Amino acid sequence: MSWKTAYRSFYYEGAEQPDDLRLDHTSTALLVVDIQNTYLAPKDTPEENARWQPFFKRMREVVIPNTAKLIADCRNRGVEVIHARIACLKEDGRDRSLSQKKPGFNYLLLPKDTEEAQIVPELAPERDEICVLKSTDSALTGTNLRLILHNMGITDVIVAGIFTDQCISSTVRSLADESFNVWVVEDCCAAATKALHEHELRVINMIYCHVLGLSDILDDPAVWSRGPH
Repeated sequence: MSWKTAYRSFYYEGAEQPDDLRLDHTSTALLVVDIQNTYLAPKDTPEENARWQPFFKRMREVVIPNTAKLIADCRNRGVEVIHARIACLKEDGRDRSLSQKKPGFNYLLLPKDTEEAQIVPELAPERDEICVLKSTDSALTGTNLRLILHNMGITDVIVAGIFTDQCISSTVRSLADESFNVWVVEDCCAAATKALHEHELRVINMIYCHVLGLSDILDDPAVWSRGPH
């Protein structure tokens, strides 16, 4: 199925197909969100660890390798690669948003210099690539990313990362509200389960973003209006 007709929600079942994907490397950025060591670490109990195995498998076999390919392609084309990660500035986490202080899965105490808070080595930033620290789900809320993108003349943002139904969704909605064109690469993203991942893609597709596969960007030579530097 083509990306133009996939992941349609009830609202967009009969909508016209979007235009062909066309990007310019000078006005496009890749934003990689929250692929950090903490999310690949074993869980506290054997039962919980077993419950998360499908997520770990997708991350290791699909999301991280695909995102590495996407990053490499963007670097080769001169596309700005930007990283975002959840991290607090204070060791006790006082600067975190309320959503990261609530008990349960989303409770995150990740001081910025700890190993758990770092981006996984396979996707680590290079040279002067920008990395924003965020203390809430959206990579725009509470950071200067919005200003950075505008200052660099960015109009299109390709989004990869985790979790599809949480930080990816929040970031995509924020970008759309700021009138950026947003492209989510579904096989560079993951939620805790396949069902959550696919449900959220249907929710955000066609209104806040367009959902693509990695091959739609890498295998179509017509996507990029200009080649590498």
